Amino acid sequence: MNSWDPKNTLDSLGLGKKGKKRPSRVAEAVRHELSGLLLQKLRDPAVAGVSISRVQVTDDLKNAKIYYRVMGEKKAVQLAGKGLDRAKGFMRSHLAKSLNLRYTPALQFYYDETADKADEVEKLLRDIAEENRSNEDS
Repeated sequence: MNSWDPKNTLDSLGLGKKGKKRPSRVAEAVRHELSGLLLQKLRDPAVAGVSISRVQVTDDLKNAKIYYRVMGEKKAVQLAGKGLDRAKGFMRSHLAKSLNLRYTPALQFYYDETADKADEVEKLLRDIAEENRSNEDS
């Protein structure tokens, strides 16, 4: 009889303590290093309010998708994207020095729209709830 073991299931999915896959560990290290770099060493005013929300690294560790957030309007988002692209080489060389990897991943920056989409869904749900209340009152 085969019994279900939650620890084995978590380890096989890469969610257990021992079974955490290398790309996710590297992604976390990249996120940590870049967050510190943005706070301490980058002087570009375009990236002043940027925070790194998440990082995804490919299985071969050669590419990293860095998702960032910035407070402000679309213009601030565009300026931050341009500033991050200008600093891409500096950031990659810093990662090469601080992380002991055979290959330093190529950095690709993307604006993280997750919070914006969550706000839209929340607004829609509020509108629906308000419409339901007005229909019940009629």
